[in-house]
Amino acid sequence: MTTTSERMDYPGNIFVVAAPSGAGKSSLVKALMELDSAVQPSVSHTTRPPRGQEKHGREYFFASPPEFDALIAADGFVEWAHVHGHRYGTSKKAIEERIAQGADVILEIDFQGALQIRKTFANAVMIFILPPSWEELRSRLERRGEDSASVIELRLKNAAEEMARAGEFDFVIINELFERALFDLKAIVHAQRLRYSAQRRARADTFAALNIP
Repeated sequence: MTTTSERMDYPGNIFVVAAPSGAGKSSLVKALMELDSAVQPSVSHTTRPPRGQEKHGREYFFASPPEFDALIAADGFVEWAHVHGHRYGTSKKAIEERIAQGADVILEIDFQGALQIRKTFANAVMIFILPPSWEELRSRLERRGEDSASVIELRLKNAAEEMARAGEFDFVIINELFERALFDLKAIVHAQRLRYSAQRRARADTFAALNIP
């Protein structure tokens, strides 16, 4: 895994969204991208099989274990991790190309991977999604209807470990009311675009006319 911290001044932003399974990060990220076309997804590689209507290259790049091993050997991932019995990885090259072009990239990623992203992209904006309660988290996992009872218990066990480290993120959103959580996520993205360095780059003519260095 890459561990060197890089504070590069890219025109685009990296938003890293992590959450315990069932907290609603996928729905929030999808809704954000539908509202804001300037936010582009980073598509991860995974060794797990597709679920439901998932398509290769859209939700994930589905790779066989040997294919995944080859990408690791080529240092193709900025991070990769074992999650619930499968491997997930994020392409460093793909992220760099997009943010170098000025795009805002959002990564919907597991907890382990999120912390690895920060080690490589020090300017990444780290966002953690929380459920409103343990009861609601369990209920969401059960309503999803994708996992056995034993898998749900494993996800809840992992959730306890992940949520205990929410303080390592820049922002925390409690997804109790979806519309409110989406508003909070949009606000974080908008605020990042209003930072001095971003505004100076985006509105260079205005800054020059006002003699702002």
